[in-house]
Amino acid sequence: MSQREGLRADSSHFTLDGVPIQILGGSIHYFRVPRACWRDRLLKLKACGLNTLATYVPWNLHEPVKGMYRFEDQLDLEEYISLAAALDLWVILRPGPYICAELDLGGLPSWLLRDKNMKLRTTYPGFTAAVNSYFDKLIPIVTPLQFSRGGPIIAVQVENEYGSYAKDEHYLTFVKEALMSRGVTELLLTSDNRDGLKCGGVEGVLQTINLQKLSYGAIQYLADMQPQKPLLVMEYWCGWFDVWGEPHHIFSAQDMIAAVKELMDRGISFNLYMFHGGSSFGFTSGAVDFGSYKPQVNSYDYDAPLTESGDYTTKYHLLRDLLGSYQNKELPQLPAVQGRKVYEPVVFSQHMSFWESLRCTDMPFKSNDPVNMENLSVNHNSGQSYGYTLYETSIYRGGALHSRNHVRDKALVFIDKHLIGILDYRTQETAVPHSERERILGLLVENCGRVNFGPALNEQRKGLVGDITLNHTPLKKFTMYSLDMTPNFINRLQSLKWKSTDEKPLYPAFFRGSMAVDGQPRDTFVKLPGWSKGVVFVNGQNLGRHWSVGPQNTLYLPASWLKSGDNQVIVFEEHRAGGKMHFAENPQHCKTIDVSRQPFCTLS
Repeated sequence: MSQREGLRADSSHFTLDGVPIQILGGSIHYFRVPRACWRDRLLKLKACGLNTLATYVPWNLHEPVKGMYRFEDQLDLEEYISLAAALDLWVILRPGPYICAELDLGGLPSWLLRDKNMKLRTTYPGFTAAVNSYFDKLIPIVTPLQFSRGGPIIAVQVENEYGSYAKDEHYLTFVKEALMSRGVTELLLTSDNRDGLKCGGVEGVLQTINLQKLSYGAIQYLADMQPQKPLLVMEYWCGWFDVWGEPHHIFSAQDMIAAVKELMDRGISFNLYMFHGGSSFGFTSGAVDFGSYKPQVNSYDYDAPLTESGDYTTKYHLLRDLLGSYQNKELPQLPAVQGRKVYEPVVFSQHMSFWESLRCTDMPFKSNDPVNMENLSVNHNSGQSYGYTLYETSIYRGGALHSRNHVRDKALVFIDKHLIGILDYRTQETAVPHSERERILGLLVENCGRVNFGPALNEQRKGLVGDITLNHTPLKKFTMYSLDMTPNFINRLQSLKWKSTDEKPLYPAFFRGSMAVDGQPRDTFVKLPGWSKGVVFVNGQNLGRHWSVGPQNTLYLPASWLKSGDNQVIVFEEHRAGGKMHFAENPQHCKTIDVSRQPFCTLS
């Protein structure tokens, strides 16, 4: 069989195997969608009239511990791309190494920050060596899936929005050559917002643009930069992400359809970001910082055409009607909607103090000075990526405890296991009551999400990143406990003695109950009215954070994570338990805000 000719960009339109095409793409991230739902979501993408799937590849999930790789189960990238091929979809692969994607540290593994001199997204030798090792594992998985070799991958992106970072003029050339030298032969492209186009290019690589509004001549600017080249909006933002404590973002369906229609009429290729957002399960969501630190929620619904749980929306139906009107073939039949169920509330009959759970952690680490999460000697010396770290030291007096802005990101402050205050970016001092005896000062520090966009990537170490002072004197002789709350840790909790909830809990605390599922499990949404802040685990799976500040008031619980019969539910709660876990058929949010009417930052 003769080799197929891949995607070409050497005229005003794309050609694939010599035939002119228009890329009609949609982003769905395999790592944000339960594997059992992959086929359903891709069928819905195809039924909407799209022909291309775009996905990022998260380095931090595939190499969570240095030198230990995961490409199985939920992270089986080869199977995901092969499924797209089976459904006759093309694929644009976006392997990074940096991807942003509103993930913790933009998808870069936190163990990179163990190097105090690390310069992420540059040709700093420590970074390029790590990228080369990762690409040695990743790229051989995807090269057989390229279009010219019979697979669906028609294009591969070189890094992501580097023009907005642009700290090393040789870096994009390094990434390009790292891909090509390992056998990537399909069309290479970069992706930037308008402001980044000027610095985001590299020789021989097609530039594409990311935007939400077609005004301000952004597309014409790209056309002028690359005359006689096809135009691709690599990310057309049809929604936006949310941060804790602010409104839920929506984007007008009519505005989206008007923009897509204009792109279709002008023959411009595009990729909807997101077509289906899914969920940033566990602790994987990141943060933004444009003058103030704002952690992002677990839901990545994005107000996309398909909801977080895969439901059709008004956007979906309008988009399908529009795209169908441009195609001279009937679109596939719509896949059936998967039903959901509102289960009976879970009553929590048992609890365990956080302090008891320390028996299930690894051996504590001792140091004269506090050590940040990434440099703790845990996880095969790759440090701690996510969760909480407890720092304890003895004090002999009271006074003013000052963080010196060294808490990343939020610390509950305890004296002899009793909460006395909170330290974070805004509150950097709390009063310690006076006493004549020795006491244990504890700081339970949470990584609320590493910033994933902007110049501050190299400063994203978490935990205590410097001295904490009491009356202007740095505290010393710390004992540190790593609480990354992995499934193994949650399983170890089962062996400890739990108390009845008839007894008053000592917070923070874990609460345990049973969720009854009669018959075939169905998707549902978890809600915790009356609770304050913490983390939810079902059958050992970390659904993510719950936090009463909103805007996310529910957590998506996929049916594939449930079983018929009893399902174990554990909730970690920092301050106040509500007694029960309730369920809802649909997600619930606080106040919403329409981003099409608001100025906002350009990233993703």
